Amino acid sequence: MTQHILSVAESIRTRRTVRHYRQDPVPAAHLDALLDLANEAPTSWNLQDRAIVVVSSAEGRAALTLATGGQPQPQEAPVMLVFVAEPGSWRQDHSDVHEQAMRLGAWNAEFSTGFGAASEAFQLGLEQRGLLREYAVKDAMIAASFVMLAATELGLATSPMNGWDEDAVKKAIGVDGREDLAIALLVSVGYAAAEPRHPGRRDRSRVVHLERYRG
Repeated sequence: MTQHILSVAESIRTRRTVRHYRQDPVPAAHLDALLDLANEAPTSWNLQDRAIVVVSSAEGRAALTLATGGQPQPQEAPVMLVFVAEPGSWRQDHSDVHEQAMRLGAWNAEFSTGFGAASEAFQLGLEQRGLLREYAVKDAMIAASFVMLAATELGLATSPMNGWDEDAVKKAIGVDGREDLAIALLVSVGYAAAEPRHPGRRDRSRVVHLERYRG
């Protein structure tokens, strides 16, 4: 029997936050697909200022369990993804990004030069306003959203996690003391032990505003 491939719309509508998981491992091919798709997520100025740490060892998940106050996801899910924002990455060498864009025909040399200069000026402005961390976290969150939808298509369950201690998470993934990095989100990945029911959403009229916010 041919397996039905979920559309993006179906993935959005059927995705649920799952806290409890079976012990079945995530196939390596599925995990590779998730990470490849996360890497396709858009980023501000194409800086790609986010990273993903894959934690699947018992030791690593135990450390994340402590960092999350004993929540069940790191204890039960076979894979935890830690999305790391890199607010200072704009200062690093991005010549490979520019060279790839030109090789693929997306940019030409003139655009690359102008784009690079404009990006640096924009980042300096963010730094002056204390917004570098915020922008990098946004980019990491977009990547995490891609992962959750892609996982749903593959029949996997996920949970975007709150309620963690950032310093403890950093220690768990080996970047303790790195003030230049920020933890954006933790996402558990595995097979659901039970399918939670949809709790519903408010009517669209409560959340969609035309031209001006009405709250």
